[in-house]
Amino acid sequence: MRYVALLRGINVGGYKIVNMRELKKLFESLGYLDVSTYLNSGNVIFGSHEKKGTIQKTIETTMENEFGFKVPTIVRTEEEMKVIAAAIPKEWRNDDSHKTDVAYLFPEIDSEETLVKLPIKREYIDIRYVKGAIFWNVLRKDYNKSQMNKIIGQNIYQQMTIRNVNTARHLAGQV
Repeated sequence: MRYVALLRGINVGGYKIVNMRELKKLFESLGYLDVSTYLNSGNVIFGSHEKKGTIQKTIETTMENEFGFKVPTIVRTEEEMKVIAAAIPKEWRNDDSHKTDVAYLFPEIDSEETLVKLPIKREYIDIRYVKGAIFWNVLRKDYNKSQMNKIIGQNIYQQMTIRNVNTARHLAGQV
């Protein structure tokens, strides 16, 4: 089966630095097949006959042992990635006027209730839930008004990992 591992918080702001070549070799050393990475933000595409839960635990344990810090990891199947990407309206984009992101959710918050907990102003943002993720589109001129940037200070933020819509669509097409 094909999977995507979404590693939370690596290579952001000069912290938790992980070289993508080393990461690929690490995944291969775990017996995963056809391993590739995408961008420098912790996206690994690979094949395995193991179950998601086993893979996730193996990756987190190995990453901490290898690099010396915890890397919370979400593992999604090919089908899950495609369902999430398909739920995003085709006209939503990341460009000079729009910002569209996908927050992949850890199991603890994987619920439509998560939308209610976000400290945002809904009149400025279109935000939706699909199993495994929430995603939003906001005009760049309204981004600060939407207060989307305030989620960073929330506990709930620690239970998600965010990718832009282009990355989400790419990962769904590459699995």
